[in-house]
Amino acid sequence: MATKEMKTKKVETIDDIIKNHVIYAMTAGAIPIPLVDFVAISAIQLDMIKNIAEFYSADYDSSKGKSLASSLVGTSFAKLGASAVKALPGIGTVLGIAAQVLLAGGSTYALGKVFDTHFSGGKSLNDFNVDGMKKKYKEFLEKGREFARSMKSGIKNDDIFDTIEKLKKLHENGAITDEDFEKTKKELLKKISS
Repeated sequence: MATKEMKTKKVETIDDIIKNHVIYAMTAGAIPIPLVDFVAISAIQLDMIKNIAEFYSADYDSSKGKSLASSLVGTSFAKLGASAVKALPGIGTVLGIAAQVLLAGGSTYALGKVFDTHFSGGKSLNDFNVDGMKKKYKEFLEKGREFARSMKSGIKNDDIFDTIEKLKKLHENGAITDEDFEKTKKELLKKISS
């Protein structure tokens, strides 16, 4: 019985890690500056993968994690496309933000679930089967989009402050440049006042 309770508690903790990073990524996806949002989302996703690895006491190498995440997400044309649309005045910004928020949330959820599945099996990044996990990523991506849609209306100002705090930690660890951090923080703070 204790083992079952531990497993349930473990799943809830992993779910919290994924959910929190989905919120951070969706909040960062709402930044209206093209490419700054992309940098922030990528850093948040890599931080989530690292947290999942730590949860399972798996070895984590940031460059290998980045490479594997990139190969799962693809060349990120969709992310860059949604980010670039924000550069269009007026309706482009609104459409780009809406698309980027859902894409950031869905993609983060899918990556979280893929790495959870992988690390929960006691595997390391060296055992990662990219082709097999690409299929799982696509399956989780649709669930992730639904998850992001369901969470979209629930994002509050507190989530913006939490995202800024998370980005600050990533900045301190060198995952985000000074310039990107300052731009991101400024844009997130503007969202609170608007």
